[in-house]
Amino acid sequence: MRILVTGGAGFIGSNFVHYILKNYPKYKVINLDLLTYAGNLENLVDIESSKNYKFVKGDITDPIFVNDVTEGVDVIVNFAAESHVDKSIILPLVSINTNVLGTQVLLEVARRKKIRFHQVSTDEVFGDLAPDEQPFNETTRYNPSTPYAASKAAADHLVRAYVKTYNLEATISNCSNNYGPYQFPEKLHGIFITNLLENKKIYLHGDGLQIRDWLYVEDHCRAIDMIIHKGRIGETYCVGGNDEITNLEVAKIILRLMGKDEKYLEFVNDRPGNDKRYAIDFYKIHNELGWEPKMDFEDGVKSTIEWYKKNEDWWKKIKSGEYMTYYQNKYKY
Repeated sequence: MRILVTGGAGFIGSNFVHYILKNYPKYKVINLDLLTYAGNLENLVDIESSKNYKFVKGDITDPIFVNDVTEGVDVIVNFAAESHVDKSIILPLVSINTNVLGTQVLLEVARRKKIRFHQVSTDEVFGDLAPDEQPFNETTRYNPSTPYAASKAAADHLVRAYVKTYNLEATISNCSNNYGPYQFPEKLHGIFITNLLENKKIYLHGDGLQIRDWLYVEDHCRAIDMIIHKGRIGETYCVGGNDEITNLEVAKIILRLMGKDEKYLEFVNDRPGNDKRYAIDFYKIHNELGWEPKMDFEDGVKSTIEWYKKNEDWWKKIKSGEYMTYYQNKYKY
């Protein structure tokens, strides 16, 4: 099988590339990434010489380019997205261009070439939950709070429209918050751990009582694997970690595991559109495909801390911006 992974230099995408090559040694993987702020080929240096792996720099909004790169492809797994929520608030058009237009370009090529398509989406499309509300599931009404979430919601609707209108073989997954190796150090776990490794403070938005359902990234990759191989065409699958916890509790766990006290914790103003609670009901994927998360949250955090400790050069290059300059110069059009 030949799989095109869009956004494969990002956090979840690069983990998925590693996962596929490890578990399916006969598969071929093409990694298509524009190498914007979160795309980092340092994530993939250990496999760049593999005969089953190929990197291509390019833009999913370019239909001619996408048509060329999908030659001979059996499956497209679309991770490509502008996923920085704060940046989407400042520059919403960037999110809309990549997340909506880019998805439509991929869908159109998949339709014409009859390529199986999987859309990797987010629980943020559902908005937020009150403390007493049931977790999100596949029938939850979309109610996005930010331009990023709205753009992902629009992309999901496009996928469903292509299934219904054109009989495209496609599926969608909506995941909860991921954490684990290769996470760009702007996200909660990444920034907390790397700041503390540098003996710096960590910062929480608002009161820190926002609740998130945390999913270890390898568990997420395993879910996508099951969906693209066994999932029902036209269906959506919600993928959650079964670990609802406040951001404040996450901060305290990381502080404790890293031997730091709470003087390193500081509260800052909340960001606009910050949802209070996310939670995922993953009954459907468990019932149909037998998937469930394997990683316990605290064990996952320990593993993630150890990864950042062992990969100091990786995250220091990112924080300094050194990696961006190198790869942008190496992979010019």
